[in-house]
Amino acid sequence: MNSAHFTSSTGNHAVVVTRVSDTQWHALEDDLVVGRGDASRRPDGRLFISIDAWHGAVFDRIADAMLTDLPTPLYTVADEADQDSTSAWERAGFTAVRREWGYRVPTDPKVTGLGSVRPPSGVTIVPAGEAEEGPLRALDSIVRDEVEAAVGWQTMPAEVLPRPAGTSVLDPSKYTVARHLDRYVGLVRVAPLTRQPRIGLIAVRADRHRRGIARALLAHALGSLHRCGTAAAWAEVNESNAAATALFEGIGARRAGSTVEFVRR
Repeated sequence: MNSAHFTSSTGNHAVVVTRVSDTQWHALEDDLVVGRGDASRRPDGRLFISIDAWHGAVFDRIADAMLTDLPTPLYTVADEADQDSTSAWERAGFTAVRREWGYRVPTDPKVTGLGSVRPPSGVTIVPAGEAEEGPLRALDSIVRDEVEAAVGWQTMPAEVLPRPAGTSVLDPSKYTVARHLDRYVGLVRVAPLTRQPRIGLIAVRADRHRRGIARALLAHALGSLHRCGTAAAWAEVNESNAAATALFEGIGARRAGSTVEFVRR
């Protein structure tokens, strides 16, 4: 394919940035790879880029090449605590548009206070792996439409963005569900990662809000993790989501980091 070349120097040798594929760029110094750039289109259609480079000058050259080759808008995410990274993206013309707080969520009911929490009247909890796939996907569709109408589904973490088929449910076995009579009304998704399980999504139908369903779902999911010997889970919450922030902080979750999403339009 055609390659774009940008040359600079880190002090000893010239650095050449070359587009090696549709989605990858390499920075070479004296025939050694000293930096890489990658581009990927997420399921919601947005184009995200990432750059891995040891030197700020190399980062800037890779960014120049990628910005020349790719259409805008372009998006990226960075650890807010990494000042070098956030400053580099700002130098490249990117602007912060949203922040996600990372929470370490305890599982011990003595800490969360969820040991005595029960589902509201008429609601039962369907454990992970036991939900019927058809009704679960129908609930996912309803929740997605409600989020889109309110704040936009693009505000959700990347792992729960809808796929081209229009669903974010990839593995039904990871979902615990709240059922009211014969209808699913809420869900929580927990990915059983080795180091720390991840709460990827917790959602309740809009017409069932403020009834304690989300707390009951969390009580069940976290209680199950605790009984299996897991001390804590991980969750990410958009800083603008006051309800989710209150829910997690109300059960003893503690902020343990934050990521910032940047865009260049």
